[in-house]
Amino acid sequence: AFLMSTRIYQDIATKLGLESAEDAAGVVAKAIVDGVIDASIDYEQQFLKSKQKFDLYSSCEPQKALHKRIAFCLQMHNDTVKSMAYPDTGDAKDGETAEERREREKREMADMDDDDDDEMLV
Repeated sequence: AFLMSTRIYQDIATKLGLESAEDAAGVVAKAIVDGVIDASIDYEQQFLKSKQKFDLYSSCEPQKALHKRIAFCLQMHNDTVKSMAYPDTGDAKDGETAEERREREKREMADMDDDDDDEMLV
């Protein structure tokens, strides 16, 4: 366990540009409440005691974090593929079916290719 004395609070106050060690203690207390620091403050003896940490890599936590990230990436990929497979209805002309739209897009692509070929000859 790590103990933090009043002298260390003063160092924190200096580095953070705070006016006093008490202000630094307030910042540390807020960090403890927010879960940023896993510790407790002993106000009677005026020190901060960090709680004993276990070896994180001996647990399943890294694997769970990696799994969560991979699942997020796969979901994003699936959503992207789905959005590409089902185009927006705003792309369709009035009363145009999906087959008619595909044919129109093929013609437009062919026209673009023909235009590109013509430009190359000039």
